[in-house]
Amino acid sequence: MSLNPLISICIPTYNGASFLEEALASVIAQSYKNIEVVISDDHSKDDTLKICREFKEKVSFPVRIESHEPQGIGANWNNAIRLANGEYIKFLFQDDVLAPTCISEMLTVFKTTPAIGMVACKRDFIVEGEHTPLVDNWIKTYGNLQQQFEDNKSLLIIDQTIFKRIDFLNVPKNKIGEPTTVLFKKSIIDEVGFFDENLKQILDYVFCYRVLKHTPIAIINKPLISFRLHPEQATNVNRSKKITDYEDYKRILYLEFLPLLHKDLQIQLRKQFSKRYKLQQRVLKKIKRTFGK
Repeated sequence: MSLNPLISICIPTYNGASFLEEALASVIAQSYKNIEVVISDDHSKDDTLKICREFKEKVSFPVRIESHEPQGIGANWNNAIRLANGEYIKFLFQDDVLAPTCISEMLTVFKTTPAIGMVACKRDFIVEGEHTPLVDNWIKTYGNLQQQFEDNKSLLIIDQTIFKRIDFLNVPKNKIGEPTTVLFKKSIIDEVGFFDENLKQILDYVFCYRVLKHTPIAIINKPLISFRLHPEQATNVNRSKKITDYEDYKRILYLEFLPLLHKDLQIQLRKQFSKRYKLQQRVLKKIKRTFGK
């Protein structure tokens, strides 16, 4: 790791004019200054690009803006990574906000814990609109993604042992964080690949778990970003359209993570997905019927 590495702040945008200026202001406020901004726009129809161009004109650090035909969530994220020149990737979503010391504190963790490949942090919440019981329940359920194994340390190191937990499949399934909460080495892409563009809602934590197969992840036990909750979020829009690739989650675990999981979870997944297991069970039942008396 170089002493003053370039950080690429990757901002995937799509019709984000409502909150984008606040997100960009949080970039300017960063205490760490060796940054570039990469904006990958998925063919916005509102003032998103206008806001981005005005931002580029008033800052002294490099800003790259690329607008392209609609490609979808994962492709837009990956495009931003491909355009980045930095040693590290810091995502910032168009409706979220970084704390002024976010990047500097995350980099400090990389310097003091060199074995890791990713740093994440806690998040505060900005609730747009009415603070309904539904919102309160969401925050109660998903507000602390590490609630199952937190130990109250200022820095939590997560490794492959979390896959062995019997409660690994419990909610929240995302035990690391959304892309805005993480900073990772760009070089990790060479080992784990890009975000899975076939997924719509689980691509973030599937990516994080692929990272975790190769290297530990550090979680800073304090909020360094603010995560905005509003009806226009991609997660909410996808839910309303019944895009439910959560159903693919167990299949991905079966195909890519099975040996790492708790033995009871392995059995559960084999029952669901393994043709060989199902055939063995049918043979055993036939044997028991024949010789079990």
